[in-house]
Amino acid sequence: MSSLILCHKKKARHAYEIARIHRRIYTIEELCYYLCNHLYLVDYTIMNEKLCDWLEEELELQELSANLRDMLVQNASMEQFIVTILAHSAIYTTSEINQIRDVLDRLKNQRPIEKQKYKADNLLESGSVKSAIMAYQEIIHGERDESIDGRFYGKVYACLGAAYGRLFLYEEAAKMYEAAFQICEERSMLKAYLYACRKYMRSEEYMALLQKSHVYQAVDNELSEAITMIEGQIKVLQYEDTLENWKNQYRRISTGEM
Repeated sequence: MSSLILCHKKKARHAYEIARIHRRIYTIEELCYYLCNHLYLVDYTIMNEKLCDWLEEELELQELSANLRDMLVQNASMEQFIVTILAHSAIYTTSEINQIRDVLDRLKNQRPIEKQKYKADNLLESGSVKSAIMAYQEIIHGERDESIDGRFYGKVYACLGAAYGRLFLYEEAAKMYEAAFQICEERSMLKAYLYACRKYMRSEEYMALLQKSHVYQAVDNELSEAITMIEGQIKVLQYEDTLENWKNQYRRISTGEM
């Protein structure tokens, strides 16, 4: 949203309270912010006459309120209800509305625990690493959903490992990646486990670990090759930056700037 946005000037005298998160909102912008940033929390309870009354009486949004009431009568979907509110606010572009609609479609048939992971994934992606860790831990230590594929929990462990890695807590990351690999048996998880072990173990301790399995040794070779390649790319970039700096210095000298 790079363009100028004119906000709705009306502010409610009486707040609308979203009971699920105990939040009080006063403007249409605050309502939209809640909806967009808590898509994983929003459920059918958002579709109610009380919200329609609040929009009409407190914010004087009669047209929006009427449209939402029609949707309640017609038993419209929650996704349609939310998109109607967001589109009316004029805060979001068409492409942004479409992205939100796509997210709602993905969440529509997800179980509560899958929505919890979606929340944690978004926290991690946005840089809220500690909050993401807490969200992942809630899934792991909470009541287990036996109806869901066990690999789901393996992926949660892997995400938790990634979160610990971002905080350079490699020993904790290694434990999570090991748990993930034991469930999913994915080579990428084993590679992440060995990388984390490399970062916190003493050399002799790490070599002893590799002796436990030929698979470990093979994956470590792949890891070494990948690290060597990345280090080479970094050196090339550093050389190019240095060369560009030299060129700039030469230009300044030749033009009398230095």
